[in-house]
Amino acid sequence: MLQVNKPSSEINRDYAESESSPAQTLTSYLDIVRRQFPTMIAIVSACVILAVLYLFTAAPLFTSTASMVIDTRKVQLFQQQSVLGDIAVDSATVETQVEILKSENISLAVIRDLHLIDDPEFTGAGGGLLGTVVGAVAGLLSDGHAPSEFEQTRKALERFEKNRSIKRLGVTYVMEISFTSKDPQKSAKIANAIADAYIVDSLEAKYQATRRASVWLQDRIKELRTQASAAQKAVVDFKTANNIVDTGGRLMNEQQLAEVNSQLILAHASTAEAKARLDRLNDILKQEIPDANVADALKNDTIVKLRGQYVDMASKESIWAMKYGADHLAAVNLRRQMAEIKKNIQDELKRIQESYKSDHDIAVTREESIKSSLANVVSESQLTNQAQVQLRELDSTAQSYQAMYDNFLQRYMESVQQQSFPITEARVISAATTPLNKSSPKSFIILAASLLGGLMLSFGAALARELVDKVFRTTSQVEDMLGANCIAILPALGAAAAPGLGEKMRSGKLTSKGNPQPDLLRYVVDNPLSRFAEAVRSVKVAIDLNSIVRENRVLATTSTLPNEGKSTLSTNLAQLMAHGGARVILVDADLRNPSLSRALVPDAKLGLVDVVAQKALLEDALIVDPETKLSILPAGTTSRLLHTNEILASKAMHALVTQLRAKFDYVVLDMPPMAPVVDVRVTSAFVDSYVFVVEWGKTRIDVVKHNLRGSPEIHDKLLGVVLNKADTKALARYESYHGRYYYQKYYARYGYVE
Repeated sequence: MLQVNKPSSEINRDYAESESSPAQTLTSYLDIVRRQFPTMIAIVSACVILAVLYLFTAAPLFTSTASMVIDTRKVQLFQQQSVLGDIAVDSATVETQVEILKSENISLAVIRDLHLIDDPEFTGAGGGLLGTVVGAVAGLLSDGHAPSEFEQTRKALERFEKNRSIKRLGVTYVMEISFTSKDPQKSAKIANAIADAYIVDSLEAKYQATRRASVWLQDRIKELRTQASAAQKAVVDFKTANNIVDTGGRLMNEQQLAEVNSQLILAHASTAEAKARLDRLNDILKQEIPDANVADALKNDTIVKLRGQYVDMASKESIWAMKYGADHLAAVNLRRQMAEIKKNIQDELKRIQESYKSDHDIAVTREESIKSSLANVVSESQLTNQAQVQLRELDSTAQSYQAMYDNFLQRYMESVQQQSFPITEARVISAATTPLNKSSPKSFIILAASLLGGLMLSFGAALARELVDKVFRTTSQVEDMLGANCIAILPALGAAAAPGLGEKMRSGKLTSKGNPQPDLLRYVVDNPLSRFAEAVRSVKVAIDLNSIVRENRVLATTSTLPNEGKSTLSTNLAQLMAHGGARVILVDADLRNPSLSRALVPDAKLGLVDVVAQKALLEDALIVDPETKLSILPAGTTSRLLHTNEILASKAMHALVTQLRAKFDYVVLDMPPMAPVVDVRVTSAFVDSYVFVVEWGKTRIDVVKHNLRGSPEIHDKLLGVVLNKADTKALARYESYHGRYYYQKYYARYGYVE
């Protein structure tokens, strides 16, 4: 079969290669948006309309905010005066204060101070349309009794907490208190009242805690005073009983022992010093003449003077001995004088030695005396060790009681001062003011959210519709799913309200002037320049092109299900061919439901059944349209037929078709649908080509595929598929070149009208 509408292999290959590309994926999504555009617009519009209705009906709300800070400097300033020992403010402490602000205690205090249970905003129905409806429903369901004060308080508390917002700003010590109300002044007033209630609650809590601590401290101080007095009296009695005298915070024995020990140390040092001087002098006596350093160390003027004289004489003696000889009288006199001086030096050293020895003996004697005294003091001190241990225990107990008494007394004085000087860590740094603009509802945000939500919802709905849309809408679907050409797309036409073709033929009125709606069965004749007529012409062109390959004179139109428009197509196709000058016969071969015969020639007595049964001649059963010269062979009487497929498959039917093939240029057979009956399958022996009609946007793909797969003899002779009853406005969203825009823009210039 000649493939007139199949794309070339190169186009198919390029399409397959680009189908999975990102650009193709984006294009597919854009195609979905284009196809489902009205649905998406409807959903987005509905969302925006709902948002607008909400904005018009919702009561405006105003939010006022106050800021409070936990002042750490104030805490540090008064921390040492605190009876309870204030804890340093950290992150956990601030979060704790936030929870205290959210507590029912603070909320109830504000409700009570501002008399909010008498405010309709807190105890009445909610504002806006929704609140009115909810209030009305609640009134119908209530038992009619007036709510108690407790119920009103709980209801006011519930709405109060719903409209209140408390949060910490970042990691700072600042807490933000916000309240939302219908009245801007009321929102500022309540926000400030929450801050004041929190400060008052903090002061009251500290006052109560301090007062309870003061009472407990007062009782404890009395007990500690008695215990401290008894402990001190026990220390004094023990000292008296054991003859322990305390001098300057130390016992007398301890003081004597320390003094004697100090004296012994000094005496030992003095003895060592005297012995060192004596030993040094003994070493000097072993020298004939002490050197200059030793003489200076002794600090003796006589020895220093004598040694100076000795050195001078020794120098002269050396000079004279060298000059006059060692035996010279002057040298001998000098040596004699030197010996005398040396003897004087030795005598002076011995005198000093005796003095050092005497000092050493005295130091040794004194040291021995002090050692004896130390031994006596130690022996006396050992006698009081046990008593001193017990004394220390008593004294420690007395000091502990006294320290506790002093500490508690100081705490008590601080608590008394704090009761008259309350302080709190929190302070308001920014009081709430009357807001100038409403905080809710935010028109821009709500409209933007509704638009965004509508877009998301509409796109989801579009995807869902695409997933469940298992019908034919495009020519590519026909080619991909069925492997056949889509030779035409027929636009949907209005229902026929004009007289039938047979009535027009009998009356001689071949036009439908004055009728409000056209006759669908002769639409191509009444509207030759319409889009429908042009689509039918494309079917005829496909038939003529296919005739180049093989004979294509006997044509059969069929469909999957009834009411898909196959009879309308076959009638208009036959009339188009006949109107063009060809000899055409239209045969109603739908013997189960001859709707075409009822519409065209309802009064016909003879037909196809009579001719096949040889009860009538072909010429007697034919009806000719006087305007188009179209010959029509109705079905005839079919009410009592049980096996119509046997009639269509009979030799007489074959002979009739052969006769028609010889007499007419085109034989158009209007066949029954394939799904309900099997009549179409038996006609493949004498039919040249089949035109398969599919209702656009309605016939399911799987049903068509199943019927064609089960009828390979039909598929082999399939000329092509015609999509019928297409909505041209909706079709433009699937294939723009089939839409009204292209038709009106390009085809209208050639005289075509819709």
